[in-house]
Amino acid sequence: MNIKSMIKKIIVSIYHVFLKLPVKDNVIFFESNVGRNYTSNPKYVYEEMVKRGLDKKYKCVWSLEDTNLEIPGNATKVKRARLSYLYYLAISKVWVCDTRLPSFIIKRPEATYIQLWHGTPLKKLAMDLEVLSMSEGMELEEYKRLFEENTKTWDYLISQSDYTSKRFKSCFAFKNEILASGFPRNDILFQKNNEKAIKKIKMQYNIPLDKKVILYAPTWRDDEFHENGIYKFSSQMDFDLLKKELSDTHIVLIKLHYLVKDSLNWDKYQGFVYECDHLWDIQELYLISDYLITDYSSVMFDYALLKKPMIIYAYDYEKYRDNLRGFYFNIFKEFPGPIVEKSEDLVKHIKNYDYKLYKAQYDAFLNKFTSFDKGNASSFIVDIILKITRNSDYNFDED
Repeated sequence: MNIKSMIKKIIVSIYHVFLKLPVKDNVIFFESNVGRNYTSNPKYVYEEMVKRGLDKKYKCVWSLEDTNLEIPGNATKVKRARLSYLYYLAISKVWVCDTRLPSFIIKRPEATYIQLWHGTPLKKLAMDLEVLSMSEGMELEEYKRLFEENTKTWDYLISQSDYTSKRFKSCFAFKNEILASGFPRNDILFQKNNEKAIKKIKMQYNIPLDKKVILYAPTWRDDEFHENGIYKFSSQMDFDLLKKELSDTHIVLIKLHYLVKDSLNWDKYQGFVYECDHLWDIQELYLISDYLITDYSSVMFDYALLKKPMIIYAYDYEKYRDNLRGFYFNIFKEFPGPIVEKSEDLVKHIKNYDYKLYKAQYDAFLNKFTSFDKGNASSFIVDIILKITRNSDYNFDED
């Protein structure tokens, strides 16, 4: 047995000892992006609890790779996969996560798992995959088996639309309750989509106030990775061309997927390209940007709520469709904006984008993919937590 296997065996043994401890009704466990960030749906649910003062009534535990991250309220921060992490997973009444937990983790009958998955699917996921190109180092059937074992532990799963619910039932083989809540992270798009709030966010991130903002938020490529779970930045975008044509009037914000970890040097584009690190909240970046450039990322569904220009840069569309993931629908028919393969066309559409050309398609897109988002999802999920824990702040007479 190698050292890595021995360590895992010890960790599992310790976790099983913690499972003998009683579950505590006032402990809520949070994790986002496998602990790499304090962000997304779990962040906004937690901050709704802070807003209500519930972080003082509950012990809210955050799983993080970096426990130095600042978190508002009275959160307890634990380092992922360490003893305190295992302890709190074992005794928490509610788990609030947006990705999968380690496969050895056991959910106790007394606990409730609220899965706040990290996006509406465009590219095929989990049980719907026909080929596995990722860095997990296992066969497709084994990957699906482990995925399904994990999804069986979810008691609730949130959804953005009827379309999302249908896809989640398929790709996760999910048979428990799907909540028509919308995504908590999108509440801010309803609440702070105004000039004063947007200016404040720009100043917070030192973004120029006198230029248009382009947000570039691509997904990751399954077959381009450094190691298990660590992927490379992949793009054929001609940043020299973009700088030449757009730098007088625009800047570009680059927000990488949380699985992508590359050390990139943007010095030659200083003042034009801004690389956003993991601390920059992408929901806030949606608000301050004037355009979104993406590829096959679910960011398009959230960003569409703002009814601002979106462009897909699909330089590897056929490879992605045929060899990597495949798609649930034809983006060329349903996406409400230009789809380009070359940087020259990208520049052209940024300069000449006409929203009126895409309005009907935009309305159809919003109706199909984001119909549950109303700006109150965080509150909805917190009420579920109160109900689960039988907290006195919840009116149970309405049951």
